[in-house]
Amino acid sequence: MAEKFDNLEEHLEKFIENIRQLGIIVSDFQPSSQTVLNQKLNFMISGLQDIEKCRQQLHEINVPLEVFEYIDQGRNPQLYTKECLERALARNEQVKGKIDTMTKFKSLLISELSKVFPEEMVKYRAIHGEDAPS
Repeated sequence: MAEKFDNLEEHLEKFIENIRQLGIIVSDFQPSSQTVLNQKLNFMISGLQDIEKCRQQLHEINVPLEVFEYIDQGRNPQLYTKECLERALARNEQVKGKIDTMTKFKSLLISELSKVFPEEMVKYRAIHGEDAPS
């Protein structure tokens, strides 16, 4: 898989360099440079075709749209991963806290219900297979 990425990166670098050279030729265009311009345009077309071939090899790669938004904003796309992990950890801690609270509440509720309704709670434990509250 890394080889496919390296191949795409190489083609992109060549394409960018060709576009840069094309920009230089166009910015100072002389009629005598028409042949070179045509050659660079043909290189650009073949470069796009090479990139398309690489794209087909990497079609199973999905990139979240938010990553492109980070790039458009001039931010490091690796920050997206970091922030996603931080949000997931924070959410995980919240959920764990809720689970712990509900577990304690259930234990306390069963304990108190056992005091008020001992016979019904014996039936409840028999049905649910729960031990005495801890």
